[in-house]
Amino acid sequence: MPKINFTLSSILAVALLTGCGATKTINIDLDNDKKAPAVMGLDYRDFQKTAQEMIQSLVSSGAINKPNGGRYVLVISRVINDTMQHIDTDQLVKKIRVGLLKSGKVVVTTAVSANGAEDNMAMQARKDLRGNAEFNQKTVAAKGQMIAPDLSLSGKIIQRNITVDDDTQQVEYYFQMTLTDINTGLAFWEDEKVIGKRGSNDSVAW
Repeated sequence: MPKINFTLSSILAVALLTGCGATKTINIDLDNDKKAPAVMGLDYRDFQKTAQEMIQSLVSSGAINKPNGGRYVLVISRVINDTMQHIDTDQLVKKIRVGLLKSGKVVVTTAVSANGAEDNMAMQARKDLRGNAEFNQKTVAAKGQMIAPDLSLSGKIIQRNITVDDDTQQVEYYFQMTLTDINTGLAFWEDEKVIGKRGSNDSVAW
């Protein structure tokens, strides 16, 4: 009987060919994904829907209409994840930020936030370049040029699980957002959006 030699490369080749034929990959139209099954946890559709509703609510409230024109400077405060899921709250906040910037009502500072500067380079460039003879000092950011924020956007995402019966559960997600005037500490705008899902007790929501 002839001896068969299996090399690592031949094994990998077979594995790749087998894997390629096992599943079919398709691109998703994120703006019109009607075939995706609903899930008990939060997915991109929930974040898109909530962000859009929050943007519309805030813009239509008039809270970011600056008297005499111009734009407010907005800083992002803490958005707390009080759910059972490992949610990156930046996913929601970024969508809201983009929408607010497009509205022309606010600009967002990245030099300060509740968790420290989002972009450290604004401060780092000042520390590294001031007094450095290799750089034209006329082009280095001068002192007193950074703009302090006027408004702060904070929020919280809450999850509540409810047992409907022996076979069914209901999961409710509460998205809460608050816009605070930093000068006075007063909330200029608040809103809450709720997403509810009902399904089998065998489904997981994390």
